[in-house]
Amino acid sequence: MPNKAQFSQEHQFNNYHKDVIEKWWLNVELGEFVGVNNINISYAYFYQEANSRDLVISPGRCESFLKYKELCYNFSQQGYNIFILDHRGQGTSQRMLVNRHKGYVQHFDHYANDLHTFICTVVNAKAKLRSASKRPYLLAHSMGGAIALRMLELYPGTIQVALLSSPMLAINSGNSPTWLAEFLIKSIQLINKLIDTEPWYFLGQKDYQATPFQHNKLTQSEERYQYFSELYSFQSQIQLGGVTIHWLIEAIKAKKAIFKDIGKIKTPIRVLQASADTVVDNEVQTNFCHKLHQLSTQYCPDSQPLVIDGARHELFFEKDQYREQALSHALSWFDKYS
Repeated sequence: MPNKAQFSQEHQFNNYHKDVIEKWWLNVELGEFVGVNNINISYAYFYQEANSRDLVISPGRCESFLKYKELCYNFSQQGYNIFILDHRGQGTSQRMLVNRHKGYVQHFDHYANDLHTFICTVVNAKAKLRSASKRPYLLAHSMGGAIALRMLELYPGTIQVALLSSPMLAINSGNSPTWLAEFLIKSIQLINKLIDTEPWYFLGQKDYQATPFQHNKLTQSEERYQYFSELYSFQSQIQLGGVTIHWLIEAIKAKKAIFKDIGKIKTPIRVLQASADTVVDNEVQTNFCHKLHQLSTQYCPDSQPLVIDGARHELFFEKDQYREQALSHALSWFDKYS
């Protein structure tokens, strides 16, 4: 059973982060590998041979492993070796456009290919040092969830079990019908290609700019939000702005590919859904779980996501009352397949 006493708390966040987590992070190893098209991908890991489980973390859009120190520490205290990467075009990994703030990927499956390479060349190599036969566990958030699903479809059996937090199966388009949003995106992309070789930002998107806590859509935890806001302010190399039209086109293609290839998934999956999420489309998540559960009862138990009522998008950066639920569900899900 998860040891909740080892979960860090909001009321002690600043001092605990400085006095405990940052000191623990000094033992984390950093590295790079070469991904698709010779793009350098950065990663971090914490490894102890005594730990019997390996956990791979696939972060969301705009994120860096530097933001995930608290979560990495929490899982390490539960006996996991931690492996986390910065996806191409963000964090400390190599950017692909002249304007490094633009959210861009040439093909969405490049993310998935990178993740698979990371697992095969870094994670599994470490596991062999202790003659481990079990495949790693996977925790993926938001865009990282979509990347994880594509990886599991392209490379079935790579992972032992997966937990997806607020997976970005589709972006929340608000009151606009999906067909209208897609038509607008494709129309702007056509104009972009006719006029310019550099991908444009989508309407309203721009270079990185800090958002005040009261206007953020990600979390209700002011302590955790202020921490990663300051992190991005002090470490400008991890800043990322809005998405390009091309990135949106690739995200739409990824959604269609995920549903088309859903039958290729051979890994038990649980989806955590934040009921107050306005970033991704919860209805599409629910539809995905229903379709996946029809393939096997190991996929999305009860044919539904597990809903954290009242929580916003970033479950592992939320207020304690929501975050502890997410952590407990993740650890219990992994324990089921230990």
